[in-house]
Amino acid sequence: MFFMKMQLVLPLLFVFLAFLVATGMTMVQPNQAKAVTFFGKYIGTIRDNGLFLTVPFSVRKTVSLRVRNFNSAKLKVNDIEGNPIEIAAVVVFKVVDSAKAMFDVDHYEQFVEIQSETAIRHVATKYPYDTFETEDISLRGNADIVSEVLAKELQERLNVAGVEVIEARLTNLAYSTEIASAMLQRQQAAAILAARQKIVEGAVSMAKMAIEQLDKEAHLQLDEERKANMVNNLMVAIISDRGAQPVINAGTLY
Repeated sequence: MFFMKMQLVLPLLFVFLAFLVATGMTMVQPNQAKAVTFFGKYIGTIRDNGLFLTVPFSVRKTVSLRVRNFNSAKLKVNDIEGNPIEIAAVVVFKVVDSAKAMFDVDHYEQFVEIQSETAIRHVATKYPYDTFETEDISLRGNADIVSEVLAKELQERLNVAGVEVIEARLTNLAYSTEIASAMLQRQQAAAILAARQKIVEGAVSMAKMAIEQLDKEAHLQLDEERKANMVNNLMVAIISDRGAQPVINAGTLY
């Protein structure tokens, strides 16, 4: 009788043990992690890939450790000078702490998106779009510095989610349509003034060199009035944006 009971119990026991072992088996794919909880308590994370035996009846949540991109939408914000601009960025990130990503925030992918857009808006308000009179940091002229500031601020915001920011770069930067035309005229005017300044500096240098070279020649002596007239003619010919019209003087200056 005893042996008959054992013959009935042993198969059931083996089935139960097999079922118990099966509930603790899990497979981890490459670049994935399994966050393991047992009756609501976090007991660890499996980061190596392969087949593993964990605590029976535990719950395993899969977390991707792959590098991912997030392209923000074009955001309309005001720079530090109050000019409306359109700005967008791409954020390259990956999960480095699966426990924080799963249990410290709800839907860490959405958390990354929202925090990225918030950081982009905040950084855009710290700098002007462009600087015309100074050499201060600007969004257009110092994209590398702005990207570093953005990545640093974004990393501080995403530490709570166990996410590492690999890179953050601006992908779109432009004035808003309502002021784009006026700002383009301003940029063109600034460029013309800068070019004129260089032309004047070069013209003064060339006129000075011409006078010094003529003074060194013993065959030609110029008084101060002739020097002034020559400098005037050279400056007009070099600085004018149109071709100079030569005038032949058949007489003298006096």
